[in-house]
Amino acid sequence: MIQVQNLTHRYGDRSALSNVSFEVRKGEIFGLLGPNGGGKSTLFRILSTMMVPTAGRALIAGHDVVRDPAAVRRQVGVVFQTQSLDKALTVEENLRAQGHLHGLRGVVLGERMARAMERLGLADRRRDLVETLSGGLRRRVEIAKALLHEPQVLLMDEASTGLDPAARRDLSRHIESLRSGEGVTILLTTHILEEAGRCDRLVLLHQGNMVAEGTPAELRARIGGDVVVLRTADTALLASKIEQRFGVRPVVRDGQVRVEMENGHRFIAEVVEAFPGAIESVGLHKPTLEDVFVDQTGASIE
Repeated sequence: MIQVQNLTHRYGDRSALSNVSFEVRKGEIFGLLGPNGGGKSTLFRILSTMMVPTAGRALIAGHDVVRDPAAVRRQVGVVFQTQSLDKALTVEENLRAQGHLHGLRGVVLGERMARAMERLGLADRRRDLVETLSGGLRRRVEIAKALLHEPQVLLMDEASTGLDPAARRDLSRHIESLRSGEGVTILLTTHILEEAGRCDRLVLLHQGNMVAEGTPAELRARIGGDVVVLRTADTALLASKIEQRFGVRPVVRDGQVRVEMENGHRFIAEVVEAFPGAIESVGLHKPTLEDVFVDQTGASIE
């Protein structure tokens, strides 16, 4: 449904995207995960026909985003990070205004509005002013707007930013229902690990480069074993000593020494005994998407 081929974009001398390639299958929830400045927003703007890439190409539903942007826009619904709702209008009035922009009128528009509100659980809020709605409900109105012209693809840019965990889970539930019930293909950008973990597949972006691709489970399996986190007064010194003593290469980040290995609980006992008094605290967990990103880039997503 979406094909991205060697996509590259530069702002002057700075490369925002470098030879990015991936495919999104029909009916898939696909995530672009990475920190701010990683290239997600640039890629989103290209796919939504707001920007022309420096090189490479992208196709949505068989249409080239540069050569045939009008055809792409007919197939795509877009939810931007910044809110586009009129707070002084009701939910119903916001949808009607959006429908008019797509040339929808009369019975057809009324049916589309009713269906969109039903799909997003907004039917009982149709006459509520947007300014009275919670952040999560406003996001659902944004999605309802994007679905009025019945697109095959929904593009969402950091849609859950600013929402509390409960609202994010509620939004994810509605996104999943669009995929399972309507067959909508969804591509979303995010830096929130919980949201990324619910995607069918992911691309990890860092400084404009693709560093990994796969299902969340496949990405976590790249590390395997356990992640041991050690706090100490001198992280560089402890990391050096661990490498010399145990033959593993720790990662130093955010005042912590991180070591990836099998049987982490045994390593904790050995490293504490090997360097008495040097370690202030220890932690042990199974690999997360954050660990995968750190392993591939040495940087944090947050």
